Amino acid sequence: MSLRKFITNKTTAALAVLLTVFANTSAFAQEAAAGAAAAPKVDMGEIYKSVIFYILIFLAVCLFIAIIGKSIKVYELSREAQGKPVGINWNRVHASLFALFLVLGLYGVYWEYTVHGSMLLPDAASEHGKKIDEMFNLTLIITTIVFIATHILLFGFSYIYRYSAKRKAYYYPHNNTIEKIWTIVPALVLTVLVLMGFLTWRSIFFKVEDPNHKPLQIEVTSEQFKWSFRYPGADGIVGTKNYKLTTATNQLGIDFKDINSRDDEMADEMVLPVGKPVKLILTSKDVIHSFYMPHFRVQLNTVPGMKTFFEFTPTKTTAQMQQETNDPNFKFILLCAKICGSGHYNMQKVVRVVSDAEYKTWIAEQKTYLNDDLRKQFNLPVAPAAPKAASDSTAKDSAAVKTNQMALNK
Repeated sequence: MSLRKFITNKTTAALAVLLTVFANTSAFAQEAAAGAAAAPKVDMGEIYKSVIFYILIFLAVCLFIAIIGKSIKVYELSREAQGKPVGINWNRVHASLFALFLVLGLYGVYWEYTVHGSMLLPDAASEHGKKIDEMFNLTLIITTIVFIATHILLFGFSYIYRYSAKRKAYYYPHNNTIEKIWTIVPALVLTVLVLMGFLTWRSIFFKVEDPNHKPLQIEVTSEQFKWSFRYPGADGIVGTKNYKLTTATNQLGIDFKDINSRDDEMADEMVLPVGKPVKLILTSKDVIHSFYMPHFRVQLNTVPGMKTFFEFTPTKTTAQMQQETNDPNFKFILLCAKICGSGHYNMQKVVRVVSDAEYKTWIAEQKTYLNDDLRKQFNLPVAPAAPKAASDSTAKDSAAVKTNQMALNK
């Protein structure tokens, strides 16, 4: 066989193989395209909302910065190898960055005050809350002034006194006057703030009770994950309780051997009369919770096995706050400020502050905790059936019925 014929046969075979591969590839591509068109489309969702997306963005930014840094390093090494002067003055760059960060930081402070400042709680709705707000504002003003002044000095000095080959740093190891200033002045400021806090806290917790103006007692019992409110009856005293008496029918463990307990009333909500002192008696059935009413600046732990107390006076009704905040849906709220379990986030109650007349009407409608089952358990006489109230009966009639019932309890 001649060489030309051999080459021709080989060429023909190679072309045949290529045509076969191309045909198979085209057929495979067509089948894949048809399959993709027939397959249902999968919604990938909004990928920018996923954590992985932001991680990838962060890594991409880091990679970009690393590439830029390596490029600059190569540029500097090439100039050094060629015997040329330094191309970038890094001392000037760093000093300029300090100045830039100072400007951005000061703007950040302004932004925090103007944007997040409006997210702070409104004016306090209790008497002692005004004093707490005054301390908070004073502390905030002092710390803001110190923050701005120290950062201007810190970043300003870094910019002004950046390295220069034309000058030499002055060695200044010690100065007694400066040491005295930055030791004595902060000590005096902190002493004033601590004394203000101590006197304010003392005025809240160590009040001399006025016998002619006794506070309204409200017992608050916390448990996972709810609050229970017990109001005193006509005697104005919340009775005692003992955890050993806790049963399915007596869930709070009230001791009805104490006569003051027999007319106590349970409520599903906390209602407070405006302008009247309120004394909270706080207890817990299980773990430590934290009784927190932010608008009244009231916060205190509720501890199993002991009682804690907090006295305050509401100064604004719910209706007044709705007008001041221009929010018809505004409500005072009671929260738990101690992470107490999986349902902690949902441990909250609405608090209503009303006029004295509204409060008296509301309290007259509440039922006593002592019911017939508990009377049998504690061997107490069963109360007679209350007379049916007329359609136009008033809270005064209900109060009369409760007074008769209290007499029976005694």
